Amino acid sequence: MPQLLTNKRLILLLLGVILLVALISFSLRDRDNVSLPEQIIKDAVGAGQSVFSRPAHFVTGIFDNVDSLLNTFEENQHLKTRLEEFAGVQAEVKDLRSENEELKKIVGKEEDLRDFNPIQATVIARNPDQWEEKLILNRGSNQGVKPNMAVMTASGLIGKVTLTTPTTSTVELISTLNPNYRVSAMVVGGAKDVYGLIEGYDAERHELLLKRIDANIELKKGDQVISSGLGGIFPKGVLIGTITEVTIDEFGLTKLAYVKPAADFSLLNHVIIADRVMPEVDGEDNGVTGDDES
Repeated sequence: MPQLLTNKRLILLLLGVILLVALISFSLRDRDNVSLPEQIIKDAVGAGQSVFSRPAHFVTGIFDNVDSLLNTFEENQHLKTRLEEFAGVQAEVKDLRSENEELKKIVGKEEDLRDFNPIQATVIARNPDQWEEKLILNRGSNQGVKPNMAVMTASGLIGKVTLTTPTTSTVELISTLNPNYRVSAMVVGGAKDVYGLIEGYDAERHELLLKRIDANIELKKGDQVISSGLGGIFPKGVLIGTITEVTIDEFGLTKLAYVKPAADFSLLNHVIIADRVMPEVDGEDNGVTGDDES
């Protein structure tokens, strides 16, 4: 009797396996229609997935929203800090302006060496034979441009106007090889300001030459060079470049510094012509700069 029951169980198990394999084979066939049992099973499984997926998505959405709120809160705190810093800077600037006006009144001077009226201009022509020396702008005497006005970019000083027509102006760059071209400059960053003259350009190094510096004065690499405003043309405080090397001049009497220009002379497009508020005087950088371009 027990042996008979065991055989029946084996037969039933075998029939069940055969039926299962048949159902699997049937469901895996490429068919255009789905049988009713499959529809019922698929619908039941889909409903179950929906029941479980909705709470899961809801919980996930809550965590995402909380994370977004935390990030927004951190960004808000950071922006508040920046705004507070900006407000402090604004207050400091207003205070400095007020103090500057008071100092002007004390010394009886309405203008200083930094003041100038900007004239926006665009480079319209450049002679390949004088690429490092001259360029032509689309602003001339009709727009108030005059010879000896300084020209700069957002990066730094590039030169001065040497010739004007009613609608154009010619600019001689500070990278010119003209030996008569000078810019009264000042080195900042050390214990005290040091004055000198930008005279000459090293075409091999693509750097300006700062000359006439006392041999006893210490200069170091990385010091910034700006216009001093004392030469009569260039406003004070316009960045010229950065010192890359300091040496003794050929005569052994004064120091010579190589200055990497702040402006890129090879990529000049939009520039600013500085109509200086202070009256022009006959200073170091107000000399003859050579023949006018034909």
